[in-house]
Amino acid sequence: MNAPILEALAPRRMELGPFSPAELKPATRRWQHWHLKRDEQNVAWLLLDKADSSANVLSEAVLRELSEIIAALKSDMPAALVIRSAKPGSFCVGADISEFRQLKTEPDVINQLVEAHLLAQKIVDLSCPTIAIIHGAALGGGLELALCCDYRLAVKGATFGVPEVLLGLHPGLGGTARLPDLIDPLVAMEMMLSGRTVHDAQASKLGLIDQLLEERHLGNAVAAVLAGEVEVDRRNLRARPFRLDWVRRLAAWRMRKQADSKAPPQHYPAPRALIKLWERHGNSPDQMLHREIYSFAHLLNTPASRNLVRVFFLREQLKALSDPAKGMHKPAPVRHVHVIGAGAMGGDIAGWCALQGLRVSLFDTEAKNIGTAVQKLTALCQQKHRSSAETRDILDNLIPDPANSGVAVADLVLEAVPEDLEIKRKVYADVEPRMKRDAILATNTSSIALEKLREGLADAGRLVGIHFFNPVAQMQLVEVVAHSTARSSALERATTFVGQINRLPAPVASAPGFLVNRALTPYLVEAICLLDEGLSAEAIDQVAIDFGMPMGPLELADQVGLDICLGVADMLREQLDSHLPDTPDWLRRKVEKGELGRKSGKGIYRWKHGKVHKRYHRKQAPRGTQERLLLPMLNACMACLREQVIDDADQLDGAMIFATGFAPFRGGPMHYAEQLGFDNVAAQLQELSEKHGPRFTPDPGWTAVADE
Repeated sequence: MNAPILEALAPRRMELGPFSPAELKPATRRWQHWHLKRDEQNVAWLLLDKADSSANVLSEAVLRELSEIIAALKSDMPAALVIRSAKPGSFCVGADISEFRQLKTEPDVINQLVEAHLLAQKIVDLSCPTIAIIHGAALGGGLELALCCDYRLAVKGATFGVPEVLLGLHPGLGGTARLPDLIDPLVAMEMMLSGRTVHDAQASKLGLIDQLLEERHLGNAVAAVLAGEVEVDRRNLRARPFRLDWVRRLAAWRMRKQADSKAPPQHYPAPRALIKLWERHGNSPDQMLHREIYSFAHLLNTPASRNLVRVFFLREQLKALSDPAKGMHKPAPVRHVHVIGAGAMGGDIAGWCALQGLRVSLFDTEAKNIGTAVQKLTALCQQKHRSSAETRDILDNLIPDPANSGVAVADLVLEAVPEDLEIKRKVYADVEPRMKRDAILATNTSSIALEKLREGLADAGRLVGIHFFNPVAQMQLVEVVAHSTARSSALERATTFVGQINRLPAPVASAPGFLVNRALTPYLVEAICLLDEGLSAEAIDQVAIDFGMPMGPLELADQVGLDICLGVADMLREQLDSHLPDTPDWLRRKVEKGELGRKSGKGIYRWKHGKVHKRYHRKQAPRGTQERLLLPMLNACMACLREQVIDDADQLDGAMIFATGFAPFRGGPMHYAEQLGFDNVAAQLQELSEKHGPRFTPDPGWTAVADE
């Protein structure tokens, strides 16, 4: 009796036209990556379902099969062609980036793109109506495929983007011509230059999609298209002024100025290449399509793009570490997090976990700190464009817990109290007896060895480090810190938890500073040394920015907090034979006075409303400043590899890029060192050591790796 009610309440199945679920099984496929069938109205339903992949990507094999299918349809034209994904997660997330690495020369790329463009044009030229049905993400080549269709119907929740610029490229399957021809060219260019994602309602407003629907209405929408009841205005009046050369030149000048400020062309050539392409050929879509091929082929073979493609795979490698399906035993997901300490880090960690859908209880001895955390989460929801209803649900996830009672029910108890060994031990003594037997005890410490923190615990095997970076909502990397008695099951569950909250885990060993702080500290300390020698903070930071860093070391120190930097430097100086110079008295006095950087409004720089205020200095830093800043960081990275703080150089490169913003177009610090030559790095360090002191002494790892 209740079965019909339950069936009605169940989620609506995907609208797949004439296909039954049984027909989508691998054994029934005629094509490896596509399903094709006509319904009673002679509408051909073509479903993309890339074999052995959780998401659809446009590989060479996928496109080759699509070309064969389009040729077959042309010989027996259907009443309409519907293209959609058979995978529930998304429509298509773009090109198969792994194949980019196989294209070694520009002629190779050009040949592939010419074939792909001919296929896209065949879809455009079909005499029957073509309809793309989009759910989930339509990105890069996936969106470009949809742009070849006459109509685009989207399911609520769909997202759209052309993120190729993040790989040092621009769209290569006709997007540079078709997107500005469909919507406001300025918006189209901004989407391509920024790589940002557009959500369903905005896409509808822009005219990127023709109808935004619930899944249950898609069948009727396709029927309405066939009946001629869906009228679409393709005139794109906003594009008309930009057919004039002088109008495009003026707009291109402004675009170049803005793009150069965010992505210097000497490091990131793709934005300028795209602007040049549109400026010269934006009045002729056919010419844009033609020139797009050659521009894309050139960009793909630049060092910037090759390294950014490398960074894409570094991210995938780190992301895979948190995939529970990869391990022998699937750890239970974390559903309730209890955070102890609602300060700058703890409050933000709790808010981020709540934003990701976890239940979070937050304890602090000061109730006002919990209130501040709730306010910051509200602001974060606004920044993330959450609706009022979504914001309410997210805030409901965050439970103020002044009684600290969440300890007893949490799957993960995360301590984020001040960096004081005795304070942390008191917290553990209080909470450990009340924790669930299988719960994880985690610390967000940035500098205290876990071997010290585990002393006194009844079950030291459950203790792990889960070290976030500031600001929590922006920094993608989280260090998962192991110690010799940590249980593998606790580490696996902690790593999976990092993936649950949409962050990248970096497994590291408990060692002074772990990885990121160990590598960053010599870089920051050298910047202080240069400041002591009379260089301006602005000139020092500019050297790092010119190298490709998102900000200079002194601005970064202010961002992190001078008190945190000082504490880590003191710890490393005490625990490592690194010859770090003593911290100058003026810096200690700053910290004592509460001039801690961004969080206090004053540090090395002055800060207002969270933004740094710098003075203009004409005098530049002397030659050799870049080497003095960066080589100590590379030296520390090599030491971490040699000491096995982290497993391999690729993981190290990914961790440094996603935790510090190390110039992505250089592929990571160890990759950059490899390009310089390990022998050359060691020689430069030795030269600096003789000139400036033993803090530059080359790590033994340089010689060992070079010999290998």
